[in-house]
Amino acid sequence: MLKVYQQQNGGLKSSEIAADGEIPSASKWIDLFNPTLDERRAVDKFLAMELPTRADMEEIEISSRLYQEDDGVFMTALILANSESDAPKADVVTFVLARDTLVTIRYIDPQPFRTFAARCERTSHYAGKAETILLGLIDTIIDRMADILERVGNEVEAINHEVFNPDVKGPKGAKDYQGVLSRLGMKHGATSKMRESLLSIGRVLTFLTQAVEGKANKEVKAHIKTLTRDVQSLQDHSSFIAGKLSYLQDGTLGLINNEQNNIIKIMSVAAMVFLPPTLIASIYGMNFKYMPELDWFYGYGASILLMIVSGIVPYFWFKRRGWL
Repeated sequence: MLKVYQQQNGGLKSSEIAADGEIPSASKWIDLFNPTLDERRAVDKFLAMELPTRADMEEIEISSRLYQEDDGVFMTALILANSESDAPKADVVTFVLARDTLVTIRYIDPQPFRTFAARCERTSHYAGKAETILLGLIDTIIDRMADILERVGNEVEAINHEVFNPDVKGPKGAKDYQGVLSRLGMKHGATSKMRESLLSIGRVLTFLTQAVEGKANKEVKAHIKTLTRDVQSLQDHSSFIAGKLSYLQDGTLGLINNEQNNIIKIMSVAAMVFLPPTLIASIYGMNFKYMPELDWFYGYGASILLMIVSGIVPYFWFKRRGWL
């Protein structure tokens, strides 16, 4: 889909352009979402430069993601989509500044793009330079990342309460540690994607600072500096959440180990209590012709009493020694 935004009625009015249509010369923002080959060629012709392909966008080298070419500034970052789910998707999005026009190339539909597009139509603040539109879009992305981190942080705190609060029990009276580990794994995966996304956005802002040096006004430079600080603070917060997730994972595994040890302890106590009586019962269960106790009138009662005593005495001995 090829959508263009041009200044109209104090804001940026969006309109879809067919692949064989003409892109308005006053376009301030060109958004390519899952573009076809014809749509890419139309934008290439409009800008008089070649846009990166999807394969180019997925290159992990910094030089392939951040570069200047043909009077254009090309910046690729990792952006999150489906962030409300437990398994958000992360994919590359390319931002191109060329001829006072912002071009975005993406194959996912993050919510910040929809939010910012609606905001552009309501206000005239973004109807100026392409740098202002780009920074406004990045600002919206960062705000969304902050909301996601806040939500994940609250969910991690809830898991922390569930794991270490002795009053919190599962549906069957025991804690569901398997479910806790599963949720921790999902949160850890989401946090890792956010950290990777924040790292790529930080690199974009650093590169943009160098690219606009001597060209942008003080307001743009100040905005870039503010966004850079915001990204840094979110990176610090995401590192804190990642550390807490690792701590919770280790703590949960430790509690699982303790439960397993308690089960083994119970089995050991049972074996210790029943082993001596079993030995006595085995002795008197031997099928020999001459066993004097077999003809004793009180033999059965005496053997039962002996088995009970042989089970109780080791139990209290172990307990007194602190081994139970």
